[in-house]
Amino acid sequence: MPLVPSLLRRSFPALRGLGATVLMTLPAAVSAQPTVPTAARGAATAAQATTAPKRPLTMEDLLSWRGIRTPALSNDGRWMAYVLAPNEGDAEFVVRGTAAGATETRVAIGEPAAGFGGASGVAISGNNRWVAYTVYPTAEEARKARRDRKTPVTKVGVIDLTTGAKREFERARSFRFAGDRSDVLAVQLMPPDAPAGGNGAPAVSGSTVLLVDLTGGAPVTLVGVGEFAFDAAGRYLAWTVDQRDQLGNGVQLRELSTGVVRALDGAKAQYRRLAWADTGDALAVIRSVADSAARDTASTILGWARLTSRTPVTLSIDDQSAGMPAGLMVSADRMPKWSDAQGTIYFGLREPRPAPPASTAPPVGGGASAPAPGAGAGGQIAPARQDEDTPSLILWHWKDPRLQSAQQVTEAQDRSFSYLAAWHIATPKVVRLSDATVRDVVIADGDRWALGADFTPYERQASVDGRALRDLYAIDATTGERTLIAKGLQNPGGPYRSLLAPDGQRAAWYDDGHWHVHEFATRQSRRVTEGVAATFWDDEDDHNVVKPPVAPPFGWSRDSRQLFVRDNWDLWRVGVAGGPALNVTGNGKAQGIRYQMRVGADPKEKGIDLTKPLFVETYGERTKREGLMQVDAQRGGTRVLAWEDAKVDFRRARDAEIWAFTRQTFVRFPDWYVADAGLANERRLTDANPQQAEVAWSAGARLIDYTCENSDTPMQGALFLPAGYEEGKRYPTLTYIYELLSQGLHAYAQPNATRYANPSVYTSRGYAYFMPDIRYQLDEPGRSAVWCVVPAVKAAIAAGIVDSTNVALQGHSWGGYQTSFITTQTNLFKTAIAGAPLTDMVSMFSSVYWNSGNTNQGIFISSQGRFRSSYARNPDAYLRNSPNRFAQNVNIPFMILHNDRDGAVDFNQGITHYNTLRELGKEVVLLEYVGENHGLARPANQKDYAMRMQEWFDHFLQGKPAPQWMQEGVPRLRMEEHLRERRPLVDPKVAPKKPIAM
Repeated sequence: MPLVPSLLRRSFPALRGLGATVLMTLPAAVSAQPTVPTAARGAATAAQATTAPKRPLTMEDLLSWRGIRTPALSNDGRWMAYVLAPNEGDAEFVVRGTAAGATETRVAIGEPAAGFGGASGVAISGNNRWVAYTVYPTAEEARKARRDRKTPVTKVGVIDLTTGAKREFERARSFRFAGDRSDVLAVQLMPPDAPAGGNGAPAVSGSTVLLVDLTGGAPVTLVGVGEFAFDAAGRYLAWTVDQRDQLGNGVQLRELSTGVVRALDGAKAQYRRLAWADTGDALAVIRSVADSAARDTASTILGWARLTSRTPVTLSIDDQSAGMPAGLMVSADRMPKWSDAQGTIYFGLREPRPAPPASTAPPVGGGASAPAPGAGAGGQIAPARQDEDTPSLILWHWKDPRLQSAQQVTEAQDRSFSYLAAWHIATPKVVRLSDATVRDVVIADGDRWALGADFTPYERQASVDGRALRDLYAIDATTGERTLIAKGLQNPGGPYRSLLAPDGQRAAWYDDGHWHVHEFATRQSRRVTEGVAATFWDDEDDHNVVKPPVAPPFGWSRDSRQLFVRDNWDLWRVGVAGGPALNVTGNGKAQGIRYQMRVGADPKEKGIDLTKPLFVETYGERTKREGLMQVDAQRGGTRVLAWEDAKVDFRRARDAEIWAFTRQTFVRFPDWYVADAGLANERRLTDANPQQAEVAWSAGARLIDYTCENSDTPMQGALFLPAGYEEGKRYPTLTYIYELLSQGLHAYAQPNATRYANPSVYTSRGYAYFMPDIRYQLDEPGRSAVWCVVPAVKAAIAAGIVDSTNVALQGHSWGGYQTSFITTQTNLFKTAIAGAPLTDMVSMFSSVYWNSGNTNQGIFISSQGRFRSSYARNPDAYLRNSPNRFAQNVNIPFMILHNDRDGAVDFNQGITHYNTLRELGKEVVLLEYVGENHGLARPANQKDYAMRMQEWFDHFLQGKPAPQWMQEGVPRLRMEEHLRERRPLVDPKVAPKKPIAM
């Protein structure tokens, strides 16, 4: 139940979340196949420190450490732009050429903190000539605006990349280039400040948009703009007019080359959901008018197709149109969408929603006792709209397909739900494509067929055991007729869009370990992986799921006759009409390499061109190496472009063979590099944190091999060495656990003051930091953690690095549960901190996961809990894996973080464990941050927790004096003073008023 899920193994992360809820992130151009060396295992990835000791990271370092945000590569690969921002404070916008020796331009842009609305960060124009960026208030200006309760003012800057000339637009909140015709920029301005003592609201409710030709000329000012959008080719700008009194509202179209403006529609109505076709010159919008008689809003779909032709098409679809199903009306909540051929427009239908009659009774009073959604205090959900005469009843019924709490979480989504419908210009009538059973429908390319799913027969059971089964249907998009493809699929193999072939004539689907293909026209399906010598389910998955698919389809060939799928290692090409399958990578399983994610593809590609190479990122499961392979999709075979002891991430320019990529290790920040075709002529583009050389930093990372007591499978843990590491010397160690974490061996831990137990902070302070993997046995989640973590730590001790007398354990959510359980089963650890822990598996099983509104039962059975059945059917398994059943065995100082509004692990789990340990006379502290959910959101709380965690471990593992709060606690009457006194610890700008009691 973590705020951030575990680092699941890197292979195929897109599929890991399908059908399962988580409780709670040097290149060589050679033709040889990569090998997986074992000599590197256990070797440090950085040289042992030989220089004089350096200072550990300070709070000033943590606040000023910089990250690279919103990196953008131009279409021709000649320019890169990004924001260089500290963890707290003012940032810089940087743009530079990617050629060797190119210069860069830096602009101060203030503090890009959260909450500035729709301001776009960074964009390079499609014609590679301009770069635009947002300028924010400085940190001090933003603080003052918050104090004064004013909206922070942003502006937009533009740089001419050919000359370096810069201009700015004041009070601008967003910008948009005109597609690839990008000399034109639209800048949306902020509304003017309300005049002091002003009378009445302005007539215009829309915003002002400046239409700017950056090559010269005066900007064109458009007022009262509700929505605006350029077509894909950048020939037109369309916008809606939004006047507060609705007089003059409508849709306007401007041809950019001539400046000619024409009105497409106008009425006293609201216009919204303005949408261009993905390709071509078709536009659609929804016009809505309040119907006072029906106390509802009537909407009309307006469409214009082939706008540049001599015979443009105009259409209007409303509740009286031909084919409109009885009892339904046009929905204003679904964006209309044109087909590529502009022969069909898709839109939504909904049931009428009359507003409730006005009540004459006074409203129910608010205050602390008023019902409110959320978690804590046993959980609360809001009643239906009520007044003094209306009961506040919530009716829970055993036949409910979804819990009442789940229905509340999705209430807004349910209220705006609409059924998909189509209007075909050739046969002008409404064709309904989805209904109350088959609610999810995706249209295939070509607009002839669609794929739909029916969850309704399984919805109630899914809310109990988490198995989200569905029936899969082929749908004729011209008639709405359905054909059943398969029943009771737990996972069809991926998002529906990924299952559809480029020609729109067939779809792939997965079931029981095999891939199938369904032909829409013939209504026939065949198993296309029959007889292939590979396993297409994830045989390493230890959840209570039978044969889960490894990943969604990797892709289809351009002619839609070949399907690319993956086993746990390699990439296979199978023919949809039969014939032998081909392992196009060949060496994955043999050499322990996982072929994962395709990069460098044209975003507008319609299927894989077999005559061109595929570029695939790779990962070495045992070595943790990563790289880039060039794959021959037609004949099979690979070429190594990169294979490194590092974590790498590649992207390719859209219109050029220019590659940009990051390379990181635990000791190396992920700076950006650029290279030419084949990754030749590598150049470094960024150096974000040169000050790292001035501080104590980890001496590197090692892999620790071990075997769990419940499995013969070789396991690994990532061990990060302390700064100034000396061979043979043993160090206090913090062990952090979740599930599979060793793949984080090469992940750079950005120093900051808000991440609890930050590995870079602890290694800088002389700790070793250990992250082992855990493999689970069904019905034994807690004991499995013991069976893996204890041998892992013992292996780290045997490696001669970890001080066996000074080892701590820490985890959050699922990791907090395992921390709580492990500390009742072993005395290996000197102290532990558990964040938001599950402590009673019996009560937790049937409690509500308030953030989603669902019960935890499905999570326990089908997902992270890894139980085969319920507590009622298997009570012993739940009891023997519950930390609270063994609380008397805790013999170490133990700290718990649990917040009163935790919507994942109910606060009662933490507070009851605290009270149990306290009653037993154990050394236990509970930190509760009022109003916080499963993780800490407020930076002040994040910093406070990180600092207290640091003080806790420093005392118990390094022998430093314990602060007063650890020794004696803090009386409530002194809490405010205590918190004020500690502020200088996390804010260097605040001078301490008196020494903090130790």
